Amino acid sequence: MSATIISERTGAQKQDGASDLRARIRETFERQQAHRWNVANTTADERVAKLKRLKKLMLERRDDLLRAMAADFRKPAAEVDLTELQPVLGEINHTIKHLKSWMQPMKVPTPPQLIGTKSMVRYEPKGLVLILAPWNYPFNLLMSPLVAAVAAGNCVVVRPSDKVRQTSALMATMLRDVFPEDEVAVFTGPSSIANDLLELPFDHIFFTGSTRIGKQVMHAAAEHLGAVTLELGGQSPVVVDETADVDTAAQRLVWGKFLNGGQTCVAPNHVFVHVSKQAEFVAAARRTIEKHYGATEEDRQKSPHLCRIVDAPSEKRLRDVVERSVAAGARLEVGGKFDPADRYVAPTVLSNVKDDMPVMEAELFGPVMPVIPFDSLDEVISAIQRRPKPLAMYVFSESDRNIERLLSNTTAGGTVINNCIIHLANPDLPFGGIGASGMGNYHGFFGFRALSHERAVMVQSRLATVRLFYPPYTKVVQRAIDALTKVFALQGR
Repeated sequence: MSATIISERTGAQKQDGASDLRARIRETFERQQAHRWNVANTTADERVAKLKRLKKLMLERRDDLLRAMAADFRKPAAEVDLTELQPVLGEINHTIKHLKSWMQPMKVPTPPQLIGTKSMVRYEPKGLVLILAPWNYPFNLLMSPLVAAVAAGNCVVVRPSDKVRQTSALMATMLRDVFPEDEVAVFTGPSSIANDLLELPFDHIFFTGSTRIGKQVMHAAAEHLGAVTLELGGQSPVVVDETADVDTAAQRLVWGKFLNGGQTCVAPNHVFVHVSKQAEFVAAARRTIEKHYGATEEDRQKSPHLCRIVDAPSEKRLRDVVERSVAAGARLEVGGKFDPADRYVAPTVLSNVKDDMPVMEAELFGPVMPVIPFDSLDEVISAIQRRPKPLAMYVFSESDRNIERLLSNTTAGGTVINNCIIHLANPDLPFGGIGASGMGNYHGFFGFRALSHERAVMVQSRLATVRLFYPPYTKVVQRAIDALTKVFALQGR
């Protein structure tokens, strides 16, 4: 099967036609296969040394990273530091601190009937790992899984997004400066490269992107029975109930929604606000937007603190859903300005949104905040249950009962109470989705484990009680088996 990844930018299949590039990809893959056992048998100190070299180069090239991301989609320098550089540095630091203990075999109990044995789990590298990275956080979402893959002792091929060419070119240069190609290889260029890579039998594919493309990646992996980690997305809901501190909720949600121009997989997608608080919430959101980005629409477009939309089709898609939703009865409270030439979408707030409006059809992935008034928590729970399982959910409430009801009657990849997005900053929490929002998780030990094979090992001493149950199954043996069955029956009462 030849997997075809449809270009996210154009929706058209792109054929590379460069047989020399395909040959180089296959040659690199084969070199990594030949080298994998050398990498697999590296010590914790050797792996840490690689991560330290990567960290050193990241800090040396920080200014280059700021310039590259500004060129690609005018990402503010502060957001590059906060959401790209610092999270990867945090992953490296956490891994350096804990890697030696993660690599130790984990001893596990042995049941009484296996007396004379000892049991353990060994964490072994998967082998060859392919990382397909997205454009929205191009540095963070390539480097963070790479840290986990290197820590676990794998050989890695990475494919940065072709939508952020300056950043992708910089990352390729950096990785080639740190790693030999038979350990970490980088392929940049047209989207057809992903098709060529997916034809190869990687042991694990780590993909971050849309649910639609994630299904294609999973299909390709299935041809080789390869494992996958799929970090996808979805419509991450927010609930602001009648007990919430509305001003605080608005401040935190405006930050989380408009960060990176709203192009964040865990961004608050839409906000359920208790009907008694909707006007207050909208007013607080407007004040916060004016404080963060400027008092007028003209000021906001000139603001250096607002990221641009990545491409023209994405700007057009957002403009279309906003215009159609306003025509369907949504109220435009803030924003609504679009400038295709500048790829600018103003921070936009819509109120009185209904579940069947265009703005609710799919994940927005842009700076548009729909506000949906509700009367009872039951209708919110029902609305969340009807949609595919989201990557994140956020609850603003001072009611323990309401919080527990929402946690017990919904599911999401992760949930934050009285804030948003910040769960990603804790490397001791797993990050990942469920159902349509993803499969598998990573960060910290969870990433190391995801890209390791958990090998069961049992060591038998000279004493082996299992010999008591060898054939022939005499009456004596049967009585021993019956006695053991009674032991199992009595346990767990």
